[in-house]
Amino acid sequence: MTPQGHTPASTPAHEIWDRVHSWPIPSSESAGLAARVAVAGPGPTAPQNGSALQIEPARGIPVVFLHGLVGLNDHWETAVVGLRARLWCVGFELPLLNLRGDDCSIEGVTALTASFLRQHFHTPPILVGNSFGGHVALRIALEHPDLCGALVLAGSSGMLEQSTVAEVQIRPSHEWLQKKIGELFYNSAAMNPADVDRAFEELSNRDSARAMIRLSRSARRDVLRERINAIAQPTLLMWGRQDVVTPPAAAEAFHQKIKNSRLVWFDNCGHVPMVEASQGFIDEMLRFAHHLGAQAV
Repeated sequence: MTPQGHTPASTPAHEIWDRVHSWPIPSSESAGLAARVAVAGPGPTAPQNGSALQIEPARGIPVVFLHGLVGLNDHWETAVVGLRARLWCVGFELPLLNLRGDDCSIEGVTALTASFLRQHFHTPPILVGNSFGGHVALRIALEHPDLCGALVLAGSSGMLEQSTVAEVQIRPSHEWLQKKIGELFYNSAAMNPADVDRAFEELSNRDSARAMIRLSRSARRDVLRERINAIAQPTLLMWGRQDVVTPPAAAEAFHQKIKNSRLVWFDNCGHVPMVEASQGFIDEMLRFAHHLGAQAV
């Protein structure tokens, strides 16, 4: 892994993704907003009409990455560097803290994500979700099983979560945010200072802070414990043993309830294994994809 988490020094950020698209959100409540869709992978895209985003591979199963509540596509970049030569990677980044009305909820984000998947993929993708993104992936697997070929969950919410939402401040101090974001990591040196700066800027906006509180509370109310055993998709669970947000007990519960699941532990790792245990994350992803026959080369 890289000391600051996201991008290996030898690979400039602009070279990680082959291209980045903008996907207008199809909702009157969040009119004018767009998701950022980043694509990287081997080989050509499938034939598409002129109006379609070029994001579905000509062969292989696409892998769609869903970020957490304060996440970005950037947080998957270290993993994508190690995966893109063999897997078709698509980062789907919704402007979560700008969503409005019913869109600003776990149900709303699930509906928007399902709309994107249905519009752009003929082959059900592997959904890879961290934290809130894992929760969205779980809901899609349950409610739209035709849109999910397999699941990879890393520190997913939806089962058991230790939230600090009650502590969220309007216009929080930079020092407070540095402490809270640092708690996501086993080793706070893996934290990217730019994430603290971005969070400080976003949460200094009253509407963005309220959106984060609303989304977090919505996810905490949406406990999927009694529904999880209906998930039939092959599932890979990757968890940090030192995760204090979605603790190890959550991983064990997911593993027990999802019949076709495998649980991988990373030592000295917190809530973001794709950053703190990036090589292990890459290796397990490739092993899982090989088992599924998902590789594009």
